[in-house]
Amino acid sequence: MYSSARELDNWVDQLPEEYQNGYRRLKRMTEVLTTEAEPQVGQTPKEVIWTKNKTKLYRYQPAVKKTNKVPILMIYALINKPYILDLYPGNSLIEHLTNQGHDVYLLDWGTFGYEDRHLKFDNFILDYIPRAVKKVLRTSEASEISLLGYCMGGTMTSIFAALHQDLPIRNLIFMTSPFDFADAGLYSNFLDKRYFNLDKLVDTLGLIPHDMIDFGNKLLNPIANIYGPYVGLANRADNDAFVHNWKLMQKWLNDGIPFPGEAYRQWIREFYQENKLINDELYIRGRKVELGKITANVLNIAAKRDNIANPIQIEPLMDKISSKDKTYHLMDTGHVSVVVGRKAVNELYPLVDNWLTSHSK
Repeated sequence: MYSSARELDNWVDQLPEEYQNGYRRLKRMTEVLTTEAEPQVGQTPKEVIWTKNKTKLYRYQPAVKKTNKVPILMIYALINKPYILDLYPGNSLIEHLTNQGHDVYLLDWGTFGYEDRHLKFDNFILDYIPRAVKKVLRTSEASEISLLGYCMGGTMTSIFAALHQDLPIRNLIFMTSPFDFADAGLYSNFLDKRYFNLDKLVDTLGLIPHDMIDFGNKLLNPIANIYGPYVGLANRADNDAFVHNWKLMQKWLNDGIPFPGEAYRQWIREFYQENKLINDELYIRGRKVELGKITANVLNIAAKRDNIANPIQIEPLMDKISSKDKTYHLMDTGHVSVVVGRKAVNELYPLVDNWLTSHSK
């Protein structure tokens, strides 16, 4: 036995190099998992310009000159936190766009409490988003707006746009957002109404815990999703850049928010189980949603290796909308790596920037 860590380190120094490297990686991994502080996220300067309930509307880098006249409002999903769009300096879509002169806003839904269990898609689409859009237009003194929806946020954005032809929506960007749920991969099996007792779940819990949703997502590829990150860390703990990015992603993945029960009931039943959106059968507070009423310019982005929103769920939007200017772009990434990581920085960020610039003149 060794009486101190220093004695153990001295003994390891006498071993062959491959054993020394393995020991140092294990030691570094232990430090990362047990003692190191979480990384800082969402560092792009911002100010709150509007609130409703738990929700905040941010404007980014207000002191930076805006050269693109059409502001962009980003709308994220009702699960996880939206700082994935502003993860870290140099790895942030929001930072990139503001640095290029775009006037960027983000709708942060906040962390829902049990008192929010009765909130529905109707509330978010008809009460929250319209007021945020109007606030952005007033703040930016613009006559038109661009909307960017990521994941479920894009699905919600499409519904909002279809129901609000009265608002000056010039551009729509959808990132890995599902519209057709006829084949949702393993989700179709997990959520089959013959076996998944949706009503009992919602009526019992009221607020759906993030851990439950996260576990369902991990089951899409359990070995890779549950054990893979730790195997990767064990193998590459001596790579500081890898460790930093690993800590960022694990912080975000574990930093989820609960899902309001009534909105969850709608999401599972009317989208996954009954596929109402793409078939023009969805009603929001009595108003029929028809994607064919969307006429704004559209950039629809899918990811080849996305098992949360498969490309076959995303591309069908192109045949439904009435937009004359519409582009479908398929990236060789996954659901999250579409917006963070080297591929995102080198491909997605310039794509979104250039498309917005050319469609905002």
